[in-house]
Parts: sequence; structure tokens; C-alpha cells
Amino acid sequence: MLALRRAANITRSPSTHRFVARAFCANLGVKNSNLKHFTERASHTDRGHASTNHFPCGRSATCLAIRNLCSQSGANTDLRQERGKVDKFADNEGNKQLLIEQEIPDDESEADEAEAVDNVLRVSNDETDFSISKKFEGKYLKPPLFKVIMEASWESLSTVLNIWVEEGNSLGRDEISVALHGLRKRQLYGKALQFVEWLETTKRLNFVDHDYAYHLDLIAKVHGVEKAERYIRRIPESFKTEAIYEALLTNYVSTNNIKKAEEVFNKIRDLSLPVTIFSCNRLLLLYKRHRRNKIADLLTMMEKENVKPSLFTYKLLIDLKGRSHDIAGMENIIETMKMNGVEPDVAARALVASHYIVGGLNDKAEKTLKEMEGEADSNNRNAFKSLLPLYAALGRADDVKRIWKLCEENPTLDEFSAVIEAWGKLGHVEEVENAFVTMLKRHKKVSSVYYNVLLNVYANHKLLTKGKELAKRMGENGCRIGPLTWDALVKLYVKAGEVEKAESILQKVVQGKKGRPLYGSYVTILEEYAKRGDIHNSEKIFRCMKMMDYLGGMAQYKLLLEAYKKAEKPAYGFRERMRSDNMYPGKQMLTQLEEVDAFKKRYISESIG
Repeated sequence: MLALRRAANITRSPSTHRFVARAFCANLGVKNSNLKHFTERASHTDRGHASTNHFPCGRSATCLAIRNLCSQSGANTDLRQERGKVDKFADNEGNKQLLIEQEIPDDESEADEAEAVDNVLRVSNDETDFSISKKFEGKYLKPPLFKVIMEASWESLSTVLNIWVEEGNSLGRDEISVALHGLRKRQLYGKALQFVEWLETTKRLNFVDHDYAYHLDLIAKVHGVEKAERYIRRIPESFKTEAIYEALLTNYVSTNNIKKAEEVFNKIRDLSLPVTIFSCNRLLLLYKRHRRNKIADLLTMMEKENVKPSLFTYKLLIDLKGRSHDIAGMENIIETMKMNGVEPDVAARALVASHYIVGGLNDKAEKTLKEMEGEADSNNRNAFKSLLPLYAALGRADDVKRIWKLCEENPTLDEFSAVIEAWGKLGHVEEVENAFVTMLKRHKKVSSVYYNVLLNVYANHKLLTKGKELAKRMGENGCRIGPLTWDALVKLYVKAGEVEKAESILQKVVQGKKGRPLYGSYVTILEEYAKRGDIHNSEKIFRCMKMMDYLGGMAQYKLLLEAYKKAEKPAYGFRERMRSDNMYPGKQMLTQLEEVDAFKKRYISESIG
């Protein structure tokens, strides 16, 4: 962490770990009131007495025992969790709008979902790992076992699997891992859970800690995190390693449950289990969304525990600096990465470029994009899918066309997705539709993920009729309709002025037990009701979010308060309400609370009168 201090030009002193967090949180509006208390306690606490060395979670640095986590991953943790994003960059006039794809992927995003699962379950080739063998990675295979599971009905799956084994078919870890990977990729968590439960009850696999972690993760996705936490009681003590708690932590983060997430993180420390960079990144990701005032203490703890930052950590910190418009601080972090031998990947460079664009530093953005182009060629095309929407954000239609020509001969699905989004940013709807038609011609069967890109373009341009037709087409083509599609439809109707219709979509999803809508889907609706000053419906959506365990952020409280302000109605007991939820307003929100404080207004009125 020394390099992190250097990134902020911190003067070295004996109290080194006290300055790490300040290095990154400067200009982020982060308060370090509890930092001194924590570091002083930490310096007098032995690692072997972890039970007295909890991570501070309140403004007064009071300590928690067991925490409440996970939900952008996604994860999307969106699955873009965030395409369920309340934590968006400002629009800055059309072409300066930061591309969602260039944000740090959260647990609701597919990218972060994969990153989270791979880290928790330790993807490797080790025979003792319940993971995906390298020889299967990147191949479009439909192994016999996967095909059997896909074709079996829910009711007959156990019988079909028993017959499969009785016929002498192979059921090794490679086959199991590839089948589970295929199911997860298609978000068929229920069927994956059935398969894992069959493996456990029939003892077809000798479970190790990562197998139990995988099982726990699927229970959380299908039945909820509380049931997953109860599953831990069934796991043999010898297998209750950090992998188990990391899986639980990941799912609490995906639901933005800060309290429970912190409890799980502290549980890892209480049990003297290794505190890994993965666990720290999960908590850092959660705090980036909802508790930036706690980032300082987390970074300090990482330094004390000698937890080395990963590339993902640096991306989160770059994003934090970028969001606070601290470009110099962002650039210092990039230099620190290089000093520590961590080279920025394509995603990191794209993230930096996107912050330059939002900050109006187009020259720096163009230089970064040219560097990305210089490293890309026909054999290394990872940069193309980032370059397309970034050039679009700069308003460079010619550069979008030029990059697309480099891909056009044999584009991947991700490149099709990127160019559709890019033309959408530029307002070239006809080009968007042409690219989509070409994609369907080259790839006869595509998942709903790629339909959702077009659906979002229609939403952004308020093309309600076209969006409804596309949604109908998705159903006819057998596409899986999940959280991403619901989120796009919510945006489509809200931007078309039909917020009640958008709300009904989520109601039907919940009532039909079809899945869990994204956090951002609720935020989109709440934001619209707040703009209208519709207190009744704002409160209703707020209550729905609490019922869905979306309790993590200050954003929904700000929006709810905005509804009262817009309606010019007093918000009785709002401070006490927040306090009961362990939410503490900052300066900006305190000002808003004063504006809707009925008692204060009455006192002033009576004093004048």
C-alpha cells in the first residue's frame, strides 16, 4: 500500500496506515471522523484476537459482529446490478454522457457476476476444484451431460441423471463444471441448484469447500440470501473456509445489504480466516455505491492486514476519483498501478477515457483511445468493443464507422452489441437497426442480452412502439425474459411518460415470482414519481424496495425526500425514520431536510407573526 500513499503524495510518517484512505478519499466528500478511532484500536489489537478488532461501520466507529451484503455485478452483481444504477455519471450534454459499459462492473452486471463467481469458487484446473476446466473455456460446446440437463424437465431431472449414470456415462468434475457453467451462463439457476442438490444427496461428488460455496451461491440466487445463510449450518466445520463466507458476502453485496455484508466480513475476521483481496473488493464495491465515507477505513484495514490491491481494486479507485472529478488523483492512481507492476488493461483504459470525456478533457480522451487502438489488431480485438461507444461519446461518427470496418468482416456478438450502442448514442437509429438485422443474419440464435441493447436504444429515443414490438418479438423467438429486459422495458415506458405501466411490469414480475427486478429498475420509477411530487406512489415504491431487501443506499431516501419537497408537503419524522434504518444524512441532505421541516417553518412563521 506504500505506492497508494505515493499516488496521493502523502508525506511518510510513523502513522502510515492513517493516511492511506485519505489519499484516495480526498475530494470525494468522504469524512474520516472515525478513522483515528479505528487505527488507534487496530494498532493495539493482536491479529489473534480478531473478535475485538471489528471493522467500524457507524459514524461513531461502533463495531458490528455479522454483516449484510450484495446486488452495478453485477450484479450487476444490471444483471447489469447496475444496470440498476442510481450511481450514474452526469449527462454533461448528450455526447459527454458516460457509457454504462465503461463503468466499473457491479454485481448486477454479467461481467462482475463472472468475476465474483470465479473468485469465490476458485476457477482453476485443480482436481479438487468445483470449477471450469481450461480446456473447455471459450468453446461453444454442448457436452452430452449439459444437453441431458437442458432437455430434462424439472420433475424428471433426478430420474434422468440417475439413468445417465447407470448407463455408464462419465460424471467427472470437468463434465460437472461445464454443465454448471452452461446453466449459469443462461441464468438457469434453479436447474443448476437441482443438479447440485442431486450431486450432494446421491454423493456422486465428494464435496470440498468450494463445492459448498457454489451450492450456497445458487441457494441465494434461487431462494434468497437468508436461506443461504442458514445452509451454512449444514456444512461440515472442516469445510467452513473463507470461500463459504465470500460466497455469502457476494450475494449480500448484490442486494446492497450493507449491514449484513459488514457482518459477514467481520465474521471472516472473527474466525481468523484469511482476509482476501476478493472480500475487500466486494466491500469496496458496495461502499463505492452507497457508503463512500467508509472507504477510508477499509483501505486502512487493508494496509494493516497487508492485503495487496488487485487490478479490480485499482479500477474501483480510479472510478471513485473520476466520479469526484479529481482527474489528477485518478492519474496518480494509474501511475501507482504501473509502479506496482500492475498494467492497466483495456477496461481500465476505457474507464479512464470515459472520465476524461465526462470531464470535458477530450484531448486526453483521444490520446487514451489512440493508445488503445495501437495495441489492438486482428488477433487482439478486445479494445474494439470499448472504442466504439467511447468514440460515440465524443460524437465521432467517422471514427465509429472506421473502427466498425475493422470488425465488419467477422464481428463478434460483443462487437455487434457495441456498435449498436454506439450508433444509438449518436442518434443514428437506422444504423442501429441495420447492425441488429446483420447480427441476426450471422447469428441465427442470440440471447436476450443482445436484444436488450436495442431495447435500450429505443428507450433512450422514446420509441415506445418499436420497443413494444421488439419485446413481443423476443417472446416469440423464445428469448429468456429476465431482469435486464424488465429494466429496459421500465426505462422504455418511463421515458415515454407511462410510469404507471412501468410499475405494473415490476408488480407482475414479483407477484408471479418470476425473479428479482434490478435495484435500478425501482430507482428509475421512484425518480419519476419524485419529479412529479407524487408522495403516495413514491412511498409505495420505497416500501417495495425495502420488501425486496434493497436497503443499502442513501439514493432512495434522497429521492423520497425530493417527492415531499416537490409536493411542498412536510416530511414528518423523516430524520427519525432514517436513523432507525441506520442512515445518516450528509450536508446536502441535511439542507433538504430543513426545507421540508414543518416544525421549523411553523416556528419561523409564529416568530414573525
